[in-house]
Amino acid sequence: MEHWNWATIQLGLVALAFAGLQVWWIGSTLRKRDLARPLSGGAFRKTLERIWAKKS
Repeated sequence: MEHWNWATIQLGLVALAFAGLQVWWIGSTLRKRDLARPLSGGAFRKTLERIWAKKS
């Protein structure tokens, strides 16, 4: 391999950091989507009953 130019190495490091941030961002977006799924009927009823029990 020939002598690498320092600017080329810096550009490669920035590209790797950018790719890493994109993977992290997409992963966090997909995790939030999993948490936002609607509850089933029974789970929703239990949640409401627990809320009402706290207010009484």
